[in-house]
Amino acid sequence: MASENTIHFIRALSRLIGWIYTLAWSLSFYPQPLLNLRRGSTTGSTIDYVIVNVLGFTVYTLSNSALLFSSHIRAQYAARNPISPEPTVRVNDVVFGAHAIVLSVVTLSMFWGKLWGLEQGGRRGRWRLSKGAAGIMVGVLTGVGWAIVRVLKDKDEAQVGGWEWIDVVYALGYAKLVITVVKYIPQAWANYKRKSTEGWSILQILLDITGGVLSITQLLIDSSLQGDWSGVTGNPVKLGLGNVSICFDILFITQHYWLYRGIRGGKGEEDGWAREEDEESRSLLDERNDSDER
Repeated sequence: MASENTIHFIRALSRLIGWIYTLAWSLSFYPQPLLNLRRGSTTGSTIDYVIVNVLGFTVYTLSNSALLFSSHIRAQYAARNPISPEPTVRVNDVVFGAHAIVLSVVTLSMFWGKLWGLEQGGRRGRWRLSKGAAGIMVGVLTGVGWAIVRVLKDKDEAQVGGWEWIDVVYALGYAKLVITVVKYIPQAWANYKRKSTEGWSILQILLDITGGVLSITQLLIDSSLQGDWSGVTGNPVKLGLGNVSICFDILFITQHYWLYRGIRGGKGEEDGWAREEDEESRSLLDERNDSDER
């Protein structure tokens, strides 16, 4: 069994790792808006990624705040995890989430030409959310809303073993996980279509993968100190976010340094799913014009 001094050291190491990954993840939000300002354009980045990010970090911050500050939620968590009754959420998780919301909103505002005067795809101030991203957002909000309704229904019926507010917190966490899984897809697809990562900051990816590795490391350390790995299963969102982020970061690093290294992309092909929808609309319009001519 580890000595008391060793345990104190490991706990201090966990806190240090937590703040380092918080710093790395927080800094990862600056390279893209700074790159947009330097280039005078948002070309290369997708509106889908940014706007879904705002929703993702909103539900993430709400989930972590509830686990950290709500005595009612913490009591329900402890009842479900008696061996490891303390959630593995830390103050740095909440600080990171709140900071991420602010920076995501700032980056999103750059797609509004009247405010920043930046170009997107060679057209000043033009952007729109794709149907795919809009569908994801509606689905996430519907899922969380359904969980709230279930809790209120079970509470009114005094149902034993029914849904509790901790389940809403879990729903918020899983919503963030779903968003993280899908939010990178439009950007990865846009890079593939353009055969270039120009306009997409690789520095944010390097900082993101650093934060992901350290986040998982802290989670594993905290669970080992408790002597029970339910600390991992009790916080699947934190584990999932780190793993998913790392996988997509590796993809973006591969695109930037190997697949499309040094290749400059053409303007107008950065819209991801929205770009595909534009092409489909133009194709339908061309078919109609041909039919009218005949």
